Amino acid sequence: MDSLRDTLLIQEYRGGILECSHRGYICVVNEEGHILMHAGDPHAQVFTRSAAKPFQAIPGIRAGIQEAYHLTEAEVAVMTASHRSEDVHIEVLESLLSKIGVKEEGLVCAPSLPLDAKSREALLRSGGERRRLYHNCSGKHLGVLAYCQMKGFDLEGYHEPSHPAQQEIVETLASLANIAAEHIGRGIDGCGFPVFALPLSALATAYMKLACPDLIKDVRTAEAVRQITHAMNARPELVGGSGRIDSMLLEDNNIIAKGGFKGVYCFSLKRERLGIAFKVSDGSEEEWGRIVLEILQQLQYGNEELIFKLQEQFPARILNDEGNIVGHTEAVFTLAN
Repeated sequence: MDSLRDTLLIQEYRGGILECSHRGYICVVNEEGHILMHAGDPHAQVFTRSAAKPFQAIPGIRAGIQEAYHLTEAEVAVMTASHRSEDVHIEVLESLLSKIGVKEEGLVCAPSLPLDAKSREALLRSGGERRRLYHNCSGKHLGVLAYCQMKGFDLEGYHEPSHPAQQEIVETLASLANIAAEHIGRGIDGCGFPVFALPLSALATAYMKLACPDLIKDVRTAEAVRQITHAMNARPELVGGSGRIDSMLLEDNNIIAKGGFKGVYCFSLKRERLGIAFKVSDGSEEEWGRIVLEILQQLQYGNEELIFKLQEQFPARILNDEGNIVGHTEAVFTLAN
């Protein structure tokens, strides 16, 4: 990524002295996929990381795994999740694992501890151990395994880039992003799955179509998107977790949202028919809430209750460990036409 083309997004002050600056890129596209507003280079190439999860769920849902395995909306929602292994997450994941009928050991994501601090402490105090199901990507893996199981595909190689399920995933993403599949860069994500690199504008376009499935030409793909996004809005707590920005935004039925590791974040607005994607260049996630809040305010988004919740959850003030105010954060970007 060319750091000369990014722009200043966030500045953090402690004791009135500038302590940290975070640069990055923002792109807002309209329903035609045209760039409406941006900050920094709107075509900067970024890895999707976990922001790709709604798209990775499409082939299976499109093929009918929800009906074949009698999956609930909760079980569909957790397929898109970067979950924290809170009790509600594990309950749904256990149910999904049981319905599909695969072994937990068959997941290629590494055995992990819960990301949620309370859940992790409770597990360790009880003498529990790492599990593959605790990995924050396990829902995504189970969704793809369900598809492979139903189609009779090889289960052991389900994560390989050459696997039919993975080929279908990248083709689906390419179609929704209005980009040729061969122009999508490839890498390996932390969970072992292929991960995709594409222009920020293309990623914003793909997210715009999650909010506007009527623009998707393939009827079955459009219906799959409706099923997936409806589940995400119906069970937002499963997509992220307590206090997570994904879940907070998804409580608003007008928004589809999902973040990814290393600073990439995407969301889209249904009524406004907009897709938004941004990347914090240094990979930090701490600034997501303030950036999303500033974008929504600059777009004059009308949900005042959501704006208030974001202000409360992601305050401008910086607190020390005792809860005392020791600094503040400023969003310093302006979205340009």
